[in-house]
Amino acid sequence: MVILGVDPGYAIVGCGVLEYRANRFSVIDSRAVTTPAKMPFEERLLSIHRDLSALIDEFHPDAMSIEELFFYRNVTTAIDVAQARGVILLAAAQKGVEPFEYTPMQVKQAVVGYGNAEKRQVMEMTRRILNLRELPRPDDVADALALAICHAHSAGAAAYRSAVLRENSRRNR
Repeated sequence: MVILGVDPGYAIVGCGVLEYRANRFSVIDSRAVTTPAKMPFEERLLSIHRDLSALIDEFHPDAMSIEELFFYRNVTTAIDVAQARGVILLAAAQKGVEPFEYTPMQVKQAVVGYGNAEKRQVMEMTRRILNLRELPRPDDVADALALAICHAHSAGAAAYRSAVLRENSRRNR
């Protein structure tokens, strides 16, 4: 199963593509999609949509794991992140990729085994699970990879079976 993890934002969108087979992970790609601060907001959204659509076209993920919005102190920031998240979900829908949403607590639980883990603990466990030499940078990319790990652990055997069926269907086309 190929999973695209996405940490939504409008300045930086963290993206991580993992393959999960037989309880083993391989990192296929990880990157940050960025938009310049001085770019008009609607153009930032368009840029995010184009980049995520291209990423989906490149790697053909079976699922997208995306962080649910959580409380922000700054309402304007929350609204802007929600809009960016909307264009990310739109790209997934247009490309036929099913999105799965996880809270930060669910990600921490799936990666570290403790829902109140600190960010540094999640990053270190992500590095270990994926057998990386260094912590993924920027933090948004590490978060995206953790989201993909979370989906693999949460989806379990049912998602694996579904991915195998889709893979067999693609081969038979």
